[in-house]
Amino acid sequence: MVLINPFISHASSITEKNTTIAATVKQAMKTFQVPGVAVAIVKDNQVVMSQGFGVIEQGKNTKVTADTLFGIASNTKAMTAALLASLVDEGKLTWRTKVIDIIPEFQMPDAYVTREFTIIDLLSHNSGLGLGAGDLMIWPQTTLTNADVIKGLKYLPQVSSFRSEFAYDNLMYVIAGEIIAKLTSSTWQEAIQARIFNPLDMQNTYPTFSQIPAANSNVARAHVPLDGKLTVVGGNFLEKFTSAGSVASNVNDMALWLKAQLNNGAYTVDENKEERLFSAQQSRAMWQARTVLPVSEMATKQDKTHFSAYGLGWFLKDYHGVKLIHHSGGILGMVSKVVVVPEENLAMVILTNQQSGYAFNAIYLQILNEYLELAEKDWVTYFHDKQQARKAKETVRLAKAAAAVDKNSRHSLPLKAYAQTYADNWYGDINISYKNNQLSMQFSNTPELKGTLEHYQHNTFIVRWHDRSLEADAFVNFHLNEEGGIEYATMKAVSHATDFSFDFHDLKLIPNPQ
Repeated sequence: MVLINPFISHASSITEKNTTIAATVKQAMKTFQVPGVAVAIVKDNQVVMSQGFGVIEQGKNTKVTADTLFGIASNTKAMTAALLASLVDEGKLTWRTKVIDIIPEFQMPDAYVTREFTIIDLLSHNSGLGLGAGDLMIWPQTTLTNADVIKGLKYLPQVSSFRSEFAYDNLMYVIAGEIIAKLTSSTWQEAIQARIFNPLDMQNTYPTFSQIPAANSNVARAHVPLDGKLTVVGGNFLEKFTSAGSVASNVNDMALWLKAQLNNGAYTVDENKEERLFSAQQSRAMWQARTVLPVSEMATKQDKTHFSAYGLGWFLKDYHGVKLIHHSGGILGMVSKVVVVPEENLAMVILTNQQSGYAFNAIYLQILNEYLELAEKDWVTYFHDKQQARKAKETVRLAKAAAAVDKNSRHSLPLKAYAQTYADNWYGDINISYKNNQLSMQFSNTPELKGTLEHYQHNTFIVRWHDRSLEADAFVNFHLNEEGGIEYATMKAVSHATDFSFDFHDLKLIPNPQ
């Protein structure tokens, strides 16, 4: 007699698996207020699912299809790593080539780090800079150039020693794009088109959103939930992030990219001919652990995860006995997930038009449940509970902070005295103006970062950004000198839920001399 564990998902047809997955997608969309989702799954070199769900824009009727374009954001990073891999194959550099040998003006805060920084270091998030360091040079959309980004690096604060800790860093991938441009005598946009999109026949994928033809209306709109209501936000899809996160694609095209990943860089031109984006040797190099990440006791117990790391353009971990190669992407109002399971010849992509990571996590884990035949679990409910717990914790923290505010405190100086132009070494100028007994802040290189300052307590104010979809209000703390004048100002996000790319905490604003 064979005993069957009722909590284990046993072998079922692809149709049955996909029916369950589709139900999970719809449940996740409803639970997390996601208007549209597209999913593609590749198994044994076949696309077994490529489907759109929901609508392009909340309140409109146009359906999401497998051809609907989304911003894939940081899933671009694996493509940038692949471009460098192809250049390694061509002998134009090695993974251990020094960055200064290609970009002599590259300079980190420490001279030793500058001298030793390699291509591997660019892609491994181990620079010693902080999480999202310098992102305000490229997000929200700025007037700064990549040359300005390179100049600003040396002024960013180091928070750990070189190669000692993981801290996600977009700027290093922007610089990786500059290296690709130099070695290919083209722009990064031209290189990715010629070396990845064209060979794989990704005909409806674009290096940046601005390159999407105006006639193509099958483009997802981005959504942000504000005060419980979905709001459509503008089309700022990381143009300045370029090689770190600017690609627009759809799940049909991304399935072609996934096939090439599963085949270690190989793709079929016709029945009798195979070509390569990069060699199997470079595929292994990109999927090799470079920077170790911590693993929680819960992850080991729940997911059978014993290691977690970052490779070159990919996160890596073990999950119930198999190795996952994965990455997520996030821009204002859109998030995505790509997962590759080489041992199972399985890969998937999930694109969404709302910024709920809870939704795509529930979906991709349900796909793994079905195709790895793991124990049944209601992932949507699991992540909904996590979401509510996180919201409750932050609400309590903010309430506690508000209760501790000295409501009788006054700012030390007349409001007009705070109205000055302040300079930060890596970002540039930030202007505070005074009019009608009110202070306003404008980041000089970032038109969207414009807001009103309200007094918090003592010499600390909160800047409330006019664009509420940014969800990034910040404290502005003025430090006085012994003479009672403003020596410098610092900033810090009010909410712990603020996206890490708003790295206000790295700014040190010095008043410009009159």
